[in-house]
Amino acid sequence: MSEQTIALVTGANKGIGYEIAAGLGALGWSVGVGARDEQRRDDAVAKLRAAGVDAFGVLLDVTDDASVTAAAALIEERAGRLDVLVNNAGIAGAWPDPPTAVTPDGLRAVVETNVIGVVRVVNTMLPLLRRSAHPRIVNQSSHVGSLALQTAPGTGFGGPSGAYSPSKTFLNAVTIQYAKELGGTIKINNACPGYIGTDLNGFQGTGTPADGAEIAVRLATLPDDGPTGGLFDEAGPVSW
Repeated sequence: MSEQTIALVTGANKGIGYEIAAGLGALGWSVGVGARDEQRRDDAVAKLRAAGVDAFGVLLDVTDDASVTAAAALIEERAGRLDVLVNNAGIAGAWPDPPTAVTPDGLRAVVETNVIGVVRVVNTMLPLLRRSAHPRIVNQSSHVGSLALQTAPGTGFGGPSGAYSPSKTFLNAVTIQYAKELGGTIKINNACPGYIGTDLNGFQGTGTPADGAEIAVRLATLPDDGPTGGLFDEAGPVSW
């Protein structure tokens, strides 16, 4: 593209989201740092700018219609279009979360952020994405959302999960439907960052946030003949 590529990363004030923003910014892109916490957002933007990234803050709570609408208006005013959307914001809810311990309110909160929030942001940003010559959407999923991996003998993904893992399975299903509707006009894929040490898992993961950002950055920069409607980690396609 002859013009600077414009990206928005939700939940980008820390962890994997921050590293995704840094990775895209290192390509010379202008990157919106979406976050609901003002101080953390401002700190992240300042840190990225100090590293040479063209970063800008976007007040964004994916669970709030008005917040997402305002974020789209900001990007409209700033750039007139959006080239890449990375839906990274997510919550784990209570952990561990065996199904017998999950409350309806707890499940609802996780799905509201991890699934409905993605739908809210995608649908609101679609008019801006449709103005891009090479639009891409990347949704942050997880290996624990793969039914094939969850049911394969010998695979260990921790104990039973009644909210977080099912929310990622739900997100996978939603992404497939977006891909069916959007066809090749907007590429949409899900990323599995791996077991990364972040506050989502109490920093128990074995990889770094920079490691976890790599697959999302790769999917955000897919060529025009790249895949759509898939689930991927650093090794390649992951079974649904």
